Formats: sequence, C-alpha cells, structure tokens
Amino acid sequence: MLILSGLWVDHYPAVVSRWTTAAMASEELIRALLYASLAAVGVPGNSAVIGAFLLALHQERRLLPADAILLHLASANLLVVGVRCLLETLASFRLANVFSDAGCRWVIFVYRTTRSLSIWLTFVLSAYQCLSIAPPGSRWAAARALAARYMAAIFLALWVINTCMSTAAVLFSLGARNDSSLASHAINVQFCFVRFPSRLSKQANGAAQVGRDVVPMSLMAVASLVILVFLYRHSRQVKGLRSSGGAGGGAERRAAKAVVALVTLYVVLYGVDNGLWVYTLTVSRTMSSSLTSDLRIFFSSLYAALSPIVIIATNRKVLSRLRCVRQEKPLMEKATTLSTS
Repeated sequence: MLILSGLWVDHYPAVVSRWTTAAMASEELIRALLYASLAAVGVPGNSAVIGAFLLALHQERRLLPADAILLHLASANLLVVGVRCLLETLASFRLANVFSDAGCRWVIFVYRTTRSLSIWLTFVLSAYQCLSIAPPGSRWAAARALAARYMAAIFLALWVINTCMSTAAVLFSLGARNDSSLASHAINVQFCFVRFPSRLSKQANGAAQVGRDVVPMSLMAVASLVILVFLYRHSRQVKGLRSSGGAGGGAERRAAKAVVALVTLYVVLYGVDNGLWVYTLTVSRTMSSSLTSDLRIFFSSLYAALSPIVIIATNRKVLSRLRCVRQEKPLMEKATTLSTS
C-alpha cells in the first residue's frame, strides 16, 4: 500500500499536467469551432449582401439611402467577422498567428472600430426608417430628406468618430506573453493583452465604450418603439380590408419590420456583451480571464454574423439579385458545356 501511495505521489504531477493539457486543448478546440462557425456564417452572408447591393448600384446607378446604410452595415460586419473571428480561428487551430504586438494593435483597433460602427449604423438605419414613416409635408419628412441628402457626410462622421474612440487599442495592446507585470490593470483577450497604465484609465476607457454602445442602443430602442406604434395603428386602420393601400405601403411596412428585427437582435446580443464588459471592469481580480473576453467577442460578433441573414430574408432587392445570380450560374455552365461539346 505504501508502495502504491509512493508511486501515486511520484506520478501525481504528471497526471495533473496531462489533465490540464487535455482540458486546455478541449477548450481551445471549442472556442476554435465557435469562432469558425461565426466566420462560416458571417463572411459569406455579409459578402452576399454587399455583392447584391453593388449589383443593384451597377444596374440602377444609385442606391436608396436605406440601402446605402445596409451596404455600409454589411461592410462593417464583414470586417468584424473577418478580422476577429477568422483570425482567432486560424490562431486557435495553429494554422497562422498574426498576434504579435503590432498584429494585436491592428486587429483590436479594426475590430473595435468596425464593431462600434456597426452599432451606430444600426441606429442610423432605425432612425431613418422612423423618419420614413412620417406623413408627407411634416417636419419629420423634411428631416428625412435632409438626412438623405447628407448621408455621405453622416457615414464619414461615423468613421472619424469611431476611429478616434478606438485609439486606446493602438496605445495599450500587446501580444500574449509570460510576463507577470501584465497582470496589472490588464484585460486578457486570449492571444493579446490590453494593458492600461492605471486602474482609473482602464475604468475610464471601459465607461467610454459602454456609453458608446448604450447611447445608440437607447436611441434605436425609442425609434423601434415609434415604428411598432405606427405598425400597430396602421394594422388597426386596415383591419378587415383585403388591401393595405398599395405596394408602397407594403414595402414600407416590410422595411420597418426588418429594422425592428435587427434592433431586437442587437439589443439582446449587445446587452449580454455589455453586461460581460461591466463585469470585466468590476471584478476584484486585476486581470480578467480570457473566458469572459471570449464570451464578449462571441456575442458581439454573433450580431455581425446573423444580421445578414435578417437582411437577406427581409430585403426584396437583395433577394432578387441573389436569385438572379443563382439562376444565371447554371445557365452559364450549360452554355459553356454546349460550346465545348
């Protein structure tokens, strides 16, 4: 018995090491598969939306303001999923590693900028749709016309503001390394660390990020409530009628419902994301765990991956272009086969 006990004591560190290694390997595999699933859905989905709107722009020589907003939203979401989730997948499977100091600064900067841009574009979309349901001749209709005229300036302002608010990623991001000094006021984001010079700077940066998310979330929630009230009143007005007053009203209602669906998706997923971010800032430990950061990135990237599905399912312009491309591909293959035979 003593001999067995001695053998167990001798081999105990090796057994624990193997268990720890296996647990870490399984954890890396799970997170790699989760990020891979987001990339597999988000990259082709957003690319399809971008391609459909570019095709519409080529055919019609112009885009409606709401379509231009959706095009920019899909572009921002593509960068969110492609830059963060795709690179995290490659690094987790050890296929590539770009997370040096410079790589971490670049990845976190682009991710935070485009993530915030995605949020604000969703708010702009909900606000514009809210203005679109205003009766002609009203002040809100005039505001919609003004917003449509200066939509390019709105896009530029959003890019500049969100780029400036992401400068902390360039200043404080570092590649992952075994350094005990990183534990001081740092945020662990798996392959990178965001190390702040003081606890106050960490909390100030965190509060700025929360405010950057909560402000548009509150505004878009108000806009969505206005849209829902309009849809409810309109449904009561046309109750019992077979027609709702023309195709324009039907298209308007479909667009309004699509915006409400996007806003609901945003509020749920980014609500979880911001809850985890507040937890990260308030935990007693000086450096948050990578699991919390992984969950935050997953839920915030989930919106970027799922929103193109909502756009494709609810936007007839996107659906028609994608169907045309799908129908033209077999015809082209058939023509190629006939020409070579």
